[in-house]
Amino acid sequence: MNKPFIKQEKIRFKHIDYAGIVFYPRFLEMLNDLVEDWFEEALERPFSKMHDTNGIPTVDLKVQFKNAARLGEILNKKLWVKELKSSSVSCGFQFINNKEQLVLEGEVTLVNVTISEDRNSIKSAPFNEIIKQKINNYIIS
Repeated sequence: MNKPFIKQEKIRFKHIDYAGIVFYPRFLEMLNDLVEDWFEEALERPFSKMHDTNGIPTVDLKVQFKNAARLGEILNKKLWVKELKSSSVSCGFQFINNKEQLVLEGEVTLVNVTISEDRNSIKSAPFNEIIKQKINNYIIS
């Protein structure tokens, strides 16, 4: 059975606002970090190499904020694949705190693109078979 990709993140001072809770745009940065780590660690496709000729922009994002996250808490960030298409992947995600409370959940759709040599245009492109096989390891229905 497939399992989600999981990373932990400690809530730091840089993440919080005056109320002492995570400022909502920081959650999106944490999500982007999770996606980037998934591509590098699980799919062996690090952004540092991929972005020479390709990209994986977010084309759809749904987020629900469930509970506040506070300074010093540890979040378990989980990501799994809901649907894999020719050139796009839809992933579910959850952030759960160390008290087992759901903090954030949602869905993100990413599209594989090629970038022109002059960097002025992009277009969707199918995932290759190797990356599709690796992505399949994270499909949870």
